[in-house]
Formats: sequence, structure tokens, C-alpha cells
Amino acid sequence: MMFETLYSTMKRSERIQKENAAMNLKEDDILVPLDVPKAERENYIHNYLAITQNCGRLMLFAGDQKVEHLNSDFYGEGIHPDDGNPEHLFRIASQANIGVFATQLGLIARYGSSYADVPYLVKLNSRTNLVKTSQSDPFSNQWLDVQQVVDFRKNSGLNILAVGYTVYLGSEYEPEMLHQAAQIISHAHQHGLISVLWVYPRGKAVADEKDPHLIAGATGAAACLGSDFVKVNYPKKEDCASKEIFKEAVMAAGRTKVVCAGGSSDDVEGFLERLYDQIHVSGASGNATGRNIHQKALKEAIRMCNAIYAITVDGKTVNEAMKIYTAA
Repeated sequence: MMFETLYSTMKRSERIQKENAAMNLKEDDILVPLDVPKAERENYIHNYLAITQNCGRLMLFAGDQKVEHLNSDFYGEGIHPDDGNPEHLFRIASQANIGVFATQLGLIARYGSSYADVPYLVKLNSRTNLVKTSQSDPFSNQWLDVQQVVDFRKNSGLNILAVGYTVYLGSEYEPEMLHQAAQIISHAHQHGLISVLWVYPRGKAVADEKDPHLIAGATGAAACLGSDFVKVNYPKKEDCASKEIFKEAVMAAGRTKVVCAGGSSDDVEGFLERLYDQIHVSGASGNATGRNIHQKALKEAIRMCNAIYAITVDGKTVNEAMKIYTAA
């Protein structure tokens, strides 16, 4: 009964999302945050429309795991040899349908001249997974500031649309990360850039990282920070359907749009069915997918990207997306 009530209160926003999938958004449809200066409003609108492919939904191709998971995601059993070379990420991003490619500035600086057509999100912090929570609560310190990204964009001429940052709620270092996130979002908006937060409950104080109520708290925190998008994990709770309990997180985010992490490698059809439910049942506004794309050979990775894009941006069914993935 509680989730039926939550669903009814979200009917209007979900109706708008479905309409957005069927038509192109116009400039007047974009609600520009008030911390974007008047001189940067057009730039913000341009970047928002570009990153969402004019539909309001975000298909984020995640390539920041080179630090987060070191080489475990890129080399080994079940991973195609193509993935061992960082350029594989850029080849996918340049040839597939995506909204934005997220990775660290160092990789963009190395490969961007060969892939100038790619829309980029610069990830401003990262940490490895070597230090476990049992040893120390997670802290992902900021590497670069927004001004450095803006300067790089000007000097390189690359299509940089957004910046991203990870916050670990529940960590003893949470205050530092929240402060950095707030500053990054404020400075990003000052330059018309889109902001995306990765928000994960994690630390010794967190008993269950997939708790739906806690994940809803994470999306609400991102809204309070003023982020345009927030990436969270898909919730899990015994005897509950994730697609139903995820609605709480979407509602808690308000005007901050929620995208769901792709997670570890999964069978393609199951992944696409879950993605469809996240958008069309839960009311999410997109996805952020890495391993389920880049661990495949180039041609297959491109088809996977295009299938994800078809559901996320074009509003296609799972069957239609599967036809794209299985096409020769």
C-alpha cells in the first residue's frame, strides 16, 4: 500500500518522462538551476540537451573503473582481450550511441586528440579498492578542481559537458566529501557544466549498502547538494521487488534525476530487462554502465551500448533492444 501511494504521487513526473522519451526537449523545457549565472544559461541548456540527447534521460558510459577497480575489470577470465588497452574505452565511446563518456582527465588528455567527437564527463575524484572498509572508512579525495577542467576544455577544444564526483555517505570522512561535492556543483554551474554525483552509502556505520531507504537518503542528499544527476546502486530487500522499492529513491531526489549503476557483468537480456524496469517502472532517468559494455569485444560492446541507448533514450522495448544487440 505504501508503494502504491508513492507511485501515485509520482504519476505526473513519470508521465513527463515518458513524453520526453517520445519527443525532443526544447530549450524552454529545461529548468535551469538558479545558481547558474544568466551569462551561462545558454551554455548549461546546451550541455543538458547534449548530455541527455534531447530527451532528459542520461545514458552514461562509465570508464572510471581503471582506478576504482584497478585492472580487475579489464583483464582476466571472461573479459575480452580488447579491454586490456585503455583505448578500447574511447573506441567504444566514439563509435557507439551514448550520452556521455565518464573518465579521468588524464586519460582524456592522452586520447582526446584522437577522439575529439566524444562527449566527455570528467571524473574529479577516484580511489582504488585496495583499502577495505574493515581497515579504514572510504575517502575519495578531489584530484582536480572545476577551473582546471574549464581551462582544459578551452585549450583542448574537446566537448566536455559535465563533471562527476563520488561521495561515500556514512564514512567518517563524509563531511569532507560533502563539502567538496557542494563546491564542485556550485563551480560547475558557474561555468554552465552539468554535475553528476556518484553517491554510495559505505563505511563501518553502514550495515546494508543496498538498503532502499538508505539509497533514497542518498538521492535526497544529492538533491540538497544541487546535483543535476545522481548515480546510485539498485536497492535490494528480501521479499521486495527492486523495481518497486526503487521508487522511493526517485521520489526523494525530486528535481535531481536518478540514474542507476550498471553493476557487475550480467547476462544481456537480464540486464536490459532490469534497465527497462528502472526507467519505466521505478521512474529513473537513465543509467550509468561500464563493465557490462567494455568487457566485451569492440563490435559487441558497441551493439550493447546501442541497445542500452535504445531503451534509455529512444524508449524502445527489451525485445527491440535485444534485436539491436544480436544484429550481425
